[in-house]
Amino acid sequence: MTPRTVSVRDRAHVLAFALVFTTAALTTPAAGQAPTLPRDAAPSQSAAPISAPVPLTIGETFTIESRVLGETRRINVYVPSGWAVQPGAPLPVLYMPDGGIEEDFLHVAGLLQVSIGNGTMRPFLLVGIENTARRRDLTGPTDDPEDRKIAPVVGGSAAFRRFLRTELIPAVKARYATTDESAIVGESLAGLFVVETLLEEPDLFDTYIAFDPSLWWNRGALVERAATRLDAAAGRTLYLASSSQEEIAELTRRLADLLAARAPAELRWHYEPMPEETHATIYHPAALRAFRQVFRP
Repeated sequence: MTPRTVSVRDRAHVLAFALVFTTAALTTPAAGQAPTLPRDAAPSQSAAPISAPVPLTIGETFTIESRVLGETRRINVYVPSGWAVQPGAPLPVLYMPDGGIEEDFLHVAGLLQVSIGNGTMRPFLLVGIENTARRRDLTGPTDDPEDRKIAPVVGGSAAFRRFLRTELIPAVKARYATTDESAIVGESLAGLFVVETLLEEPDLFDTYIAFDPSLWWNRGALVERAATRLDAAAGRTLYLASSSQEEIAELTRRLADLLAARAPAELRWHYEPMPEETHATIYHPAALRAFRQVFRP
């Protein structure tokens, strides 16, 4: 079996949205200096005055010097606003791996903005964790030599969970007004991490959302192991979705069958096959459906 590596991202929606994200500086004309016109454009006597450009800000960004991981990690945050959000009210938190500006943060933040605004989901604070070594952080141990070919270092998911539990989550609680409710969302290898975390440390989050999870990792061992670990997930919520990617869809269906047969009554779960989507396109439409279902007002 040839393992999947990193999914081919559908970036069109991100590039359209990603003019500027943080309060990082953009170059603007010096004080009193007019904006430069294109070489082939002459100044017009009737041209309307325009201001100098300023940064467009949709959120905040900060870094953590992680002792657990031994590196600096960048965190991107979207704080919802508008009529549906009471100013100063504490918010539940949605965490997302693959949370960099060049990854999935912007399009997920856009989903929150429109879904909260139109009343189809409750307000959440979005916390994106930008990658440094994605294949290291989001994969568990493996004895499959093929898996080890995808990166110099793999199998670091336990350390990444420890970073979330002992460093990031406390930092978010200290910096922002939050409730005790939390969730995590991810696709592909990030979806694998979401499912693994539900089975290994179910108390870390309340809601687990995984799209096209890379359950092929370690020859599908996580699916086999799930049978003995589902009872510990009682009281949690799990949302699964799969695309037309045959290998992943089959393993996700097997996990769903196991849930149907063995899940405790207190584990709320849903499986959404989406064969009309590919591995590259599933994240955005699946997230829209998931957020409307598990975060509905």
